[in-house]
Amino acid sequence: MNNVPQKPRSLKEAVHGILKNRAAVISAIVVLGLIAAGAGYLLWKQHEAAALPKGIVGINGRLEATQVDIATKIAGRVIEIVPHEGDMVSARSVVARLDKAELEAQLAQGQAEAQRARETLAKAESDVNARKADVTLAQQELQRAEALVGKGYTTREKYDQRKQQLDSATAALTSATKAIDEAQAAVKAADANVERLQSQFNDTTIISPVRGRVQYRLIEPGAVLPAGGRIATVLDLSDVYTTIFVPASVAGQLKIGDEGRVVVDAAPQYVFPAIVSFVAPESQFTPKTVETQSEREQLYFRVKLKAPLPLLVTEEQVKAGLRGMGYVRVDPAAVWPAWLAVKTPND
Repeated sequence: MNNVPQKPRSLKEAVHGILKNRAAVISAIVVLGLIAAGAGYLLWKQHEAAALPKGIVGINGRLEATQVDIATKIAGRVIEIVPHEGDMVSARSVVARLDKAELEAQLAQGQAEAQRARETLAKAESDVNARKADVTLAQQELQRAEALVGKGYTTREKYDQRKQQLDSATAALTSATKAIDEAQAAVKAADANVERLQSQFNDTTIISPVRGRVQYRLIEPGAVLPAGGRIATVLDLSDVYTTIFVPASVAGQLKIGDEGRVVVDAAPQYVFPAIVSFVAPESQFTPKTVETQSEREQLYFRVKLKAPLPLLVTEEQVKAGLRGMGYVRVDPAAVWPAWLAVKTPND
């Protein structure tokens, strides 16, 4: 058996081997560098938390925003969806349009029926005026017949005929008056039907109730939706907050309106002012995505820190799920450290 090492078959293979080993070394150095950077960041966060004065608590948190589902009130086929995922939409801006051809025809029919009802009402009112004239004439003839009977110039039978004519005219007037009531009710019903159809016609244009960013576009043009069918999900930029989970010892000292601070990982150079807007009334296990196994074995309370929107971050940076740190002051006498002094993009 020959144990003598074999020489490389060519200079090219030798160079290739050297370059391959060099690339592996560089990759290992990069990985170690990333690990060291991550560990350094965690140690820095722990150091900051440890450096907090008594009465101020720092907890990992995440940026969240209220999600608003935009849906259709009526059933129909979607013919257009205006925004795409990631687009900004303004309050009252058009999000989608439904096919309105059928409703347009129904609305035209309803308007024609309303016009016919008004014409019927006008005819009934004219008929009442005619019946009133008949009653007036019958009353006058009855009065003349009564005077002539008293003087003996006409018979009692003639008087009875005039009285019967008055009774008939009065009955006709009563009937015509009831016809007006029915015609007015028909007009109200027709107008209500037109309003309903007009409302449905208007609902074929779906608008956004809030200003925000489209997070999901749930369907595409051509889809046929039932009433209440969802079209898109929008993040309401007027309701952005940071969620943190604090132990009972901290939650018990917090109240709505307490002062806080928020530092977002995406913009660590800024410190945003915030207030406690919500403290959960019941404890819960912290989510797996937030805390470690040992911390999940404890019961925590969910707390919302809400910052004024203009000071939070620019609209382009507002993304649900951004991580950061939330700080709350449980002792009103505690003084915020210098590195937690408010610093916003507007400063």
